[in-house]
Amino acid sequence: MQTPWKPSVTVAAIIEKDGRFLLVEEETTDGLMLNNPAGHLDPGETPADGCAREVLEESAYAFRPTALVGIYLARSRRSSTGLDTTYLRIAFCGELGTHDPTRPLDKGIVRTLWLTAEEVRASAARHRSPLVLQCIEDYLAGARHPLSAIYTHPSVMVGRA
Repeated sequence: MQTPWKPSVTVAAIIEKDGRFLLVEEETTDGLMLNNPAGHLDPGETPADGCAREVLEESAYAFRPTALVGIYLARSRRSSTGLDTTYLRIAFCGELGTHDPTRPLDKGIVRTLWLTAEEVRASAARHRSPLVLQCIEDYLAGARHPLSAIYTHPSVMVGRA
């Protein structure tokens, strides 16, 4: 019996402040890459909650999602490992909160960067995913959908600590 195909669900934050976007520089098997603050959705959390958690873990900023930017599907074939994964990314924008400079960043995150849209475009060769730029371009084009567009059934929260 063949294993069913299952995309890996991730959440990402598109955060703009004073015309610059928050990105993280992270260690990957393909070297140092740039990404939106993003990561895998954990069991027992809504996509918006997962996004807020990932922003805090990767950048030490509090973040509150206020709108859905979009839902994206992309395939990644890593040349260094041969790993072939399809990602389903749920991207949010929202309100940036306070920064805690004493909070350690997630393992593998080297630093945070604030880049202009032009700088993000110019660094495309270093993006961890083609979705990094696509999400920013959609945000700049005004893509905003209500958070209610994503429904989380209460069964997801069962057993949540």
